[in-house]
Amino acid sequence: MVDDVPAPQRFTVSHLDEADFRANGLRAYSAYRDLGVAAATHGLATAHVIRMIAPCDDGARGWHRHETEFQLVYVLKGWFKNEFEGRGVHTMREGSCWIQPPGIRHAVLDYSDDCELLEIVLPAKFKTIDG
Repeated sequence: MVDDVPAPQRFTVSHLDEADFRANGLRAYSAYRDLGVAAATHGLATAHVIRMIAPCDDGARGWHRHETEFQLVYVLKGWFKNEFEGRGVHTMREGSCWIQPPGIRHAVLDYSDDCELLEIVLPAKFKTIDG
C-alpha cells in the first residue's frame, strides 16, 4: 500500500470443507472457518463462519466490545441470544442479521447446540476488550 492507495483485492473462492473449522480461533467457545477474505483484501475485511461449541457455559458469557469499523453477523443455523448495552436482550434465529456498531458492549447469553453464524468485520485485525 502506497500512502492512501489501497492494495488491489484479489479473487478468492472458499468451498465448504469440514477440516477448515478451527477451534483455536478468537474465542475458546467457537470454531472458525476462515473464508479467505482477509488475505484477498489485504486486511481490509475478514469473514468467517462460526460454529458455537456446545454447551454455552460461563466461558462464553460476559460483557465485551470490539474495536471495529463495521461488524455484521448473520445466523445460518440455530439461534443465538445476546444482550447489547442500551438495546436489551435479543434472540437471533436462523435468518436473523444484525450490525454491531463499533465499540457497543454486548454479552453472549446462550445459543443452540447447532448454532452457526456468518460474521463480516472491518478491519480484519481488531481488538476485543473484556468488561
